[in-house]
Amino acid sequence: MFLPSGRRRTKLKRQRVHRRGAARAMSLAGVSCLVTGAGGFLGQRIVCLLLGEEEALAEIRLLDKAFSAEALGRFGKFKGKTEVKILEGDIRDVTFLHRACQGVSLVIHTASLIDTLGLIEKKLLWEVNVTGEQGKHLPQSHIWGPNLGCVSYLFSEGTQLLLEACVRCNVQHFIYTSTIEVTGPNCRGDPIFNGDEDTAYESTSKFPYAQSKRLAEDSVLKADGRVLKDGGTLMTCALRSMYIFGEGCPFLQGHLDKCLLNKNIYLRFSRKEALVNPVYVGNIAWAHVQAARALRAPQKAKHVRGKFYYISDDTPHMSYADLNYELTKELGFGIEPRLPMPLTVLYYFSLLLEIVSFLLRPFVRYVPSTNRHLVTLLNTPFTFSYRKAQQDFGYVPRYTWEEAKQGTGEWIASVIPQRRVHLQSSTA
Repeated sequence: MFLPSGRRRTKLKRQRVHRRGAARAMSLAGVSCLVTGAGGFLGQRIVCLLLGEEEALAEIRLLDKAFSAEALGRFGKFKGKTEVKILEGDIRDVTFLHRACQGVSLVIHTASLIDTLGLIEKKLLWEVNVTGEQGKHLPQSHIWGPNLGCVSYLFSEGTQLLLEACVRCNVQHFIYTSTIEVTGPNCRGDPIFNGDEDTAYESTSKFPYAQSKRLAEDSVLKADGRVLKDGGTLMTCALRSMYIFGEGCPFLQGHLDKCLLNKNIYLRFSRKEALVNPVYVGNIAWAHVQAARALRAPQKAKHVRGKFYYISDDTPHMSYADLNYELTKELGFGIEPRLPMPLTVLYYFSLLLEIVSFLLRPFVRYVPSTNRHLVTLLNTPFTFSYRKAQQDFGYVPRYTWEEAKQGTGEWIASVIPQRRVHLQSSTA
């Protein structure tokens, strides 16, 4: 039997200690984490994954403007070692924000104001998504989220203000939930097929939502390396998510409502050949957990910090409209075979509605049901690979397409009866 020499035994012992240290660094054991937008569609899934970590976090602080009874009930069922704190308030309140960040080492920032129709004034989008300056509030009931042209008031927040709080409170790690709209599609509708972080693309969109997210992401990535109050270093990264679907998705519910009103036939709002690759909510949530682990591991962090990553999964490439159909066809739903009018006609019809909106602005605020940005967004092939995230921090989808489809389909089936009742009462 071979017995290592004393020098070799010492070397092997050091290697074992190094591996154990690396394993601890790659875990979130003992971490205190703040999740913004924790009551939202994505935020809830991230929190559930964090609470399910094999090595328990010390504490998770759940921050949102308000929490639904359903969300509170879900979090209340947790019986593990991790301490869970509910923080309801406005992230533009500096005192509240500093209290939320004090003693935290990791921030996962998912919250934002989403608008693809132009329902929200540009000034408010900047105050909420970028600067955090005080401005007028949307009412809490302003949670529409029924379709891709909706507003989802997930949380009132300012990314730059949150970053400043992290520096003052010595938060070491910051993960920002970005969006594919930071990239495009641009106003010309130039397609991308299986793009990656090195794909050159002229992002010319001047739509306020896309601009606000682009500036917020830029602030996060530029903040990497900032010196903390205690002399430490802030490390950041951003995850550019594809369109997110899954159980509880407000967009899917909105499309379902329109489908039920259209005799169980989904409206065709995107061409069949306008391929995109949506991501399942469980997988984008999992990417946040894996990125958090990587930022804590020095060997991984040096590759991840200060960078953005596209996060997709193995969902088959299809149009947005066909995703709705694919998730529900086994329930007997259909889909319209073509757009309501030729794409070019639809584009110029949207332009006409924008002109009408502009002319009416001095007298009344009219927001068209569609616009050129939305028509381009829904009808441009735009797909991206997650190879870079896999290479740099080990992202691998946790759920297969079959699992995502089954879970989402079962959720849709469960809400159909109540949606029918709701629609009947609202149209009566």
